[in-house]
Amino acid sequence: MMRQVKEEVVSLKDSPLYGYRVESGNSPVIGEGDHDSKVMFIGEAPGKNEAASGRPFCGAAGKILDELLESVHIPRSDVYITNIVKDRPPQNRDPLPEEIEIYGPFLDRQIDILKPKVIATLGRYSMVYIMKKFELETEIEPIGRAHGKTYTAKTSFGSVTIVPLYHPAAAIYTASLKDTLKEDFKVLKTFV
Repeated sequence: MMRQVKEEVVSLKDSPLYGYRVESGNSPVIGEGDHDSKVMFIGEAPGKNEAASGRPFCGAAGKILDELLESVHIPRSDVYITNIVKDRPPQNRDPLPEEIEIYGPFLDRQIDILKPKVIATLGRYSMVYIMKKFELETEIEPIGRAHGKTYTAKTSFGSVTIVPLYHPAAAIYTASLKDTLKEDFKVLKTFV
């Protein structure tokens, strides 16, 4: 099933990012990790290193994510990591609404395939997307207030806990956020 998602994204010529992918020789980034994991991380969109390798969170933000996982003794191989948008936006800009709209259904299918117990959103775009998807719009607040909190939602496969987190890249620009992220990651330990 995940292979079908990948094949459809690879041939998604309707995407506003398809031309940029082809022209720059990039790969789409579908996701990686344990398909039986209880924990699913969802970022926003691939960066330069990710698009070059086809792997999520393998650049500077990925190193921080690895460090955060180590801080709570969760092996990266025990979680599943993906993004809403599967192709890199030019100049690493934020994903546009129409890009989120075209790639969102692929993420929705990944969630249905994996059936995670917890979805950890990395950054405000993934937080807003997931909160809306699970009908928690009324609880959306700025990431500065929502980070580290837990929200419970009902799905077709049971209950899921949503944990909004700062994007690991934020700690590159604001070093003090790394301590906040480490503290917020402790909540994930209760799910593994």
